[in-house]
Amino acid sequence: MRSRLPAALLLAAAVPFASVASAAAEPRTERGTGGPSFTYALPGEATFPEGIAVSADERRFFVSSTTDGTILRGRVEGRTARVFLPGGADGRTTAVGLKVDRGRLFVAGGATGSVWVYDLRTRALIRRFDTGTGGFLNDIAITPDGDAYVTDSQRPTLFRIALADIRAGTGDTVALAPALTYPDFQPGFNANGIVAVDDDTLIYVHSTLGRLYRVDLPTGTIRAIDLRGASVSAGDGLVLRGRSLYVVRNRLGLIAEVRLARDARSGRVVRERTDPTFRFPTTAALAGRRLLVVNSQFDKRGATAAPELPFTVSSIRRP
Repeated sequence: MRSRLPAALLLAAAVPFASVASAAAEPRTERGTGGPSFTYALPGEATFPEGIAVSADERRFFVSSTTDGTILRGRVEGRTARVFLPGGADGRTTAVGLKVDRGRLFVAGGATGSVWVYDLRTRALIRRFDTGTGGFLNDIAITPDGDAYVTDSQRPTLFRIALADIRAGTGDTVALAPALTYPDFQPGFNANGIVAVDDDTLIYVHSTLGRLYRVDLPTGTIRAIDLRGASVSAGDGLVLRGRSLYVVRNRLGLIAEVRLARDARSGRVVRERTDPTFRFPTTAALAGRRLLVVNSQFDKRGATAAPELPFTVSSIRRP
């Protein structure tokens, strides 16, 4: 029997469509331009992947399964992935956002309320961070100084994991306290994908409101980024390269490119990209000149129609 989607992920899939406020502000939509796309095959008949991270040398990628917490690993130059960390280990019964940093793999655990940090070389658990119940830990950003920040889509909270607390890990579990309270909390899915601009600045997307927010860490100030009336509704994963911010819009099957101002207080949606290989994309990661995009097929989970097998990750030219 196929397992059901956690309630929080069902809420993510229910994010309403929204359009750009003004026709004049609408970006152009590109369909599969910029070189051929292809897919990586993922094992499992009910994987329903969500997160992805790429190793520092850009030779390996890691993908999370929301069904049982399995972490898969594949070669960027290959076409398949295999089990790297088995589902259920260390209490990891589901896995959502992933990040790789300093030889470590960070795993956000959705409704489990936990974040796991693993040694990539030995696969050993370094430390588990627990935030309690009632939330949905969704995505992770790591600043250049090594601190990690985690979004909670169902509590108005951003969590911080200090690098020193990671280094002190002995495979144990420690409690993690909230670091910041974010504004404009709504019923449904809230803060989702997150990226670090520098040691002092984060950007996250609010899925329900279709807005981007800038976080000033020294002051704790959080304000919406001015997108000139544009919306990034159904915003999920984020990828930052220079001043180009890529927003994966899951239900819409699009990746929006936002050109940020130098201070990241404003931006403009300059184009959107879709691809025939997309299947309810959730997030992406950079690998050289390619974007690796996770095809979750969340719209097929619990539905009458079965998912298309195998589950896949798309590789497209970076927009």
